[in-house]
Amino acid sequence: MDWLRYSVDYGIIGLLVLLSIIALAVFTERFIFLKRLDLNSHRGGRHVLEKEITRKLGIIASIGSNAPYIGLLGTVLGIMLTFYTIGVEGYVDATRIMVGLALALKATAIGLVVAIPSIVFYNTLLRRVKVILLEWDDRHG
Repeated sequence: MDWLRYSVDYGIIGLLVLLSIIALAVFTERFIFLKRLDLNSHRGGRHVLEKEITRKLGIIASIGSNAPYIGLLGTVLGIMLTFYTIGVEGYVDATRIMVGLALALKATAIGLVVAIPSIVFYNTLLRRVKVILLEWDDRHG
């Protein structure tokens, strides 16, 4: 069952770290793009503009909504590993159980640490998109 422990430690938590890096990279790229956007030089209609400025926002929203579930999966696997270890060893040591459960919960905590900023990133960009579209409507009736 060591493979399961490594899967939780390196697989689940590694995936969450990767997702946080992706969310931060997409947020940075979109934030800079929206900051530099010049509505006066934009070619195309409102629908073209809306497609351009909302590109990749779904990635951030997906990361923010799914990271807690990925963390929860890590926690469930960690708890399963703790119970398996108890069953194999045949005796109950409260200290080892508590340590195992506490370590299992780290995946959920990391999932929340990834999800909360991702949702903030998404809402920040979505607000900026709405402002840009309102400005477009004001200028072009």
